[in-house]
Amino acid sequence: MASIVDEIKQSYKSGSYLTRLIYINIAVFLAILISSILFNLFSSHGFEYVGGFVSKWFGTPSNLSSLLVKPWALLTYMFVQIDFWHLFFNLVWLFFGGRIFLEYFSQKKLLAIYILGGLAGVALFIFSFNVFPALKNATTDLGIAIGNPRIIGSSASVLAILISIAAYVPNYTVRMFFLGNVKLKYIAIFAIFMDLLALSKPDFIYNNAGGHIAHLGGAIFGFIYARQMLKGKDISKGFSKFLDSVFSWFKPKPKSPLRTVYKNTKSDKNYHERKATEQQNMDAILDKISKSGYDSLSKDEKDYLFRIGKK
Repeated sequence: MASIVDEIKQSYKSGSYLTRLIYINIAVFLAILISSILFNLFSSHGFEYVGGFVSKWFGTPSNLSSLLVKPWALLTYMFVQIDFWHLFFNLVWLFFGGRIFLEYFSQKKLLAIYILGGLAGVALFIFSFNVFPALKNATTDLGIAIGNPRIIGSSASVLAILISIAAYVPNYTVRMFFLGNVKLKYIAIFAIFMDLLALSKPDFIYNNAGGHIAHLGGAIFGFIYARQMLKGKDISKGFSKFLDSVFSWFKPKPKSPLRTVYKNTKSDKNYHERKATEQQNMDAILDKISKSGYDSLSKDEKDYLFRIGKK
C-alpha cells in the first residue's frame, strides 16, 4: 500500500498540469466519499449530510450576499463532484480535450484556461439567476421557492478547454468508437447542443439549469480565448503571471551561497605572515632542486614539500 501511495505522489510531482488537475478532482471526490461512509456508520443520512455540507461551503451560490461570506467558493466549486458519474465524464472530457490542448499550448495555459473557464461559467450562472425572471423567481410544483441554488463541478472548466482547442484547430481529427474519424469541431458542437437542449425543456429549472448555464459560460470563454490566440493575442497572459506569483509563495527559497564573514584583523595578519613564510621556504627548496636535483633535499625538506603539495 505504501508503494502505491509513493507511486501516486511521484506521478503527481512529475506529471503535467493535466495530470495534477485529474488527481486533485479525484482526491476531492474520494475525501467526500470517505467522509460519507464514516458518517453513514453513525447515521443513515450520512451522504446527504456530507453532500449538503460540501455544497453549502464549497459550491458557488447564486445569491450574492451568500457569496460574500465565502468568496473562496468561486474557485473551490470547480474541483468538487459528489456524484461518481459526474466526476467520471468530466475527467474523460478533461483528459480527451487536455491531451489535444497540450499539443498546441503550454501546461501553464491549460491551468489558466481551466480556472478562467470555471470563473466565466460561474459568472454567467450568478448573472442568470439574478437577472432572468424564470430563474430568479423559480419555485417547485408546490409553489415553494427553490431558494439559493448552488453549483459544483468542473464541467465549465473542462468545456472551456475543449471548446478552446476545437475553435483553434476545428479540423483536428480524432478516432471515436463506432463513429470512426470525427473532426473536433463537431464534438464541440455536440457538447454545446446538449446543454442548449437541456435548457430548452419546459422543466429546465429542475434539470440542473445552473450547471448547464455554467457550461455555456465556460464554452464562451474557451471560444473567445481561441479566436484571440489565432489573432496572436493571449488573453490569459496576465492571469498566468498572477499564478506564477502565487506559486512562488509556496516554493522553498534557495539558500544564499554568500555568507557573512566577520574579519579578525589579528588573525588575518598571522595568516598572511604564515603564508609568506611558507612561500619563502618553498622558494628555497625549489631553488635547491633546480641547482642540485631532488635527491639533494634532506628528509625534512622532502616532508615539508609533501605537506605543502597536499594543501
